[in-house]
Amino acid sequence: MENKLANPAPLGLMGFGMTTVLLNIHNAGFFPISSMILAMGIFYGGMAQIFAGIMEFKKGNTFGTTAFTSYGLFWISLVALLVFPKIGWSGATPAGFMAWYLFLWGLFTFFMWLATFGTNRALQLVFLSLTILFWLLAISYWTGSILIGKIAGWEGIVCGFSAIYLAMAQVLNESRGKTVLPIGNIK
Repeated sequence: MENKLANPAPLGLMGFGMTTVLLNIHNAGFFPISSMILAMGIFYGGMAQIFAGIMEFKKGNTFGTTAFTSYGLFWISLVALLVFPKIGWSGATPAGFMAWYLFLWGLFTFFMWLATFGTNRALQLVFLSLTILFWLLAISYWTGSILIGKIAGWEGIVCGFSAIYLAMAQVLNESRGKTVLPIGNIK
C-alpha cells in the first residue's frame, strides 16, 4: 500500500514569501510596522512554516525540515523581539546586537543556499536573495544607514516574491501534471 503525502513546500514557501514581502514593504519605507505584519509573522510566516517543516520531516526531507522549521521560528522570534519591549517583558535589543542576530541568520541561510546546489534555480534564488537580505539588514543595523535599510527592503520584496513564485509553480505544475511555471530544473 502506497502512502502518498502531499508536498508541504508550497505552504512553507507561501508563509515565508508573503510575510517577507509585507515586512519588506515596511523596510522599504512604505508603511510602519503594524499588527498585520506581527500577526503574519506569528501565524503564517511562523506557524505555517513550522507545520510545513514537520510535514517535511514525515517525508524524510532534512533540508525542508531544517529550512521551514528554522525560518518559522525566526519569524516568531522576530515578532518577540519587537513586541516584548512594548509590553515590558524585556528591554529593546541594541542595534549592534540586532545586527549580529541578522548576520547569524544570514550565515545560516548562506549554508542553506549551498545545500540548494543541484536543485532548481528558483530555490537557489530564494536562498541567495535571503542571504543577501539578512546581510544587508545586518549592515544597516551596524551602520545606522537608512539607505541600506531601504535597499534591503526592496531586495526583500524580490526575495519574498521569488518564494511566492516557487510555491505557486509547485502547486500549478503538480495540479496540471506539466510545467506551467518553470523553476529552472537542473538536469
